Amino acid sequence: MKRWGVPTDTRTRESREANIRRHIMSFADFKKRSQSSIGELTKKIEELNKKDSYKDDRFWRPELDKASNGYAVIRFLPSAEGEDLPWAKFYSHGFKGKGGWYIENSLTTLGQKDPVSEMNTELWNSGVESDKDIARARKRRLHYVSNILIVSDPANPQNEGKVFLYKYGKKIFDKIQEAMQPEFADEEAINPFDFWAGANFKLKVRKVAGFINYDKSEFDSASALFDGEDSKLEDLWKTQYALNEFTDPANFKSYDELKKRLRDVLGSDIRHTDIPEAPTAESTTFNDNESSETRSGGTQEDTDALTYFERLANE
Repeated sequence: MKRWGVPTDTRTRESREANIRRHIMSFADFKKRSQSSIGELTKKIEELNKKDSYKDDRFWRPELDKASNGYAVIRFLPSAEGEDLPWAKFYSHGFKGKGGWYIENSLTTLGQKDPVSEMNTELWNSGVESDKDIARARKRRLHYVSNILIVSDPANPQNEGKVFLYKYGKKIFDKIQEAMQPEFADEEAINPFDFWAGANFKLKVRKVAGFINYDKSEFDSASALFDGEDSKLEDLWKTQYALNEFTDPANFKSYDELKKRLRDVLGSDIRHTDIPEAPTAESTTFNDNESSETRSGGTQEDTDALTYFERLANE
């Protein structure tokens, strides 16, 4: 807008002075902000670290003492509303190469071909023992996820009475199967997932020969949860988590995406390996006549090892 009666050179000078004043004020503000920038940047770094080390609070894990022993009593819960099974079953891979970590769900969960499974089959079929060792180290790991109620958690009593997701492996699933299909005639079959005729599970964790062990874990006698009070059981049932996300194809990367990630981790040499020392055993072995990917495989130790690898990858 023109300012009538004011010479042009005067308007230009005033505009220039106003710009200088703005720059002076901006630098003063900048200087003031810089004095507190360390605190602000530190706060941002903490927020980023929290995001990078994201923990899914829906999941529960037993807390172990310094001797790697732990104890808790849990109750496996029935199928959530709208679902058929009280567990989700999936496979994953976790290993390190020169390009970083490969921690991904396996497409074999969905009955599809998976690049790691194909690579392991190639290594296994070579007949070279060192190749078989690599295939074993990279084999798929079996996981189950169920809803549980924490009945007793001495290490974290605040968890008691709450519903969590629990990820476990083949050993604990075998105990569930044994409870449902007992080996001996004098043992009564129970459905561990049943509200009324199920049983609490005493989870006993020990360290045996340097490895985490669950062999002493066992089911208690059958008993109704909450004394069979339907109103309480219904309220509990409505708080359970859906499990279909763990086998939803939308939550799996495509074959091409996994193959690219595998190439980024291993490079052109599929035999290059960088295996950290994990605190758990991988007890599954394979016969010479079968590929490491043709077995259902997997143990509870595998589940723990993968959690360990995931934590390393996030550090």
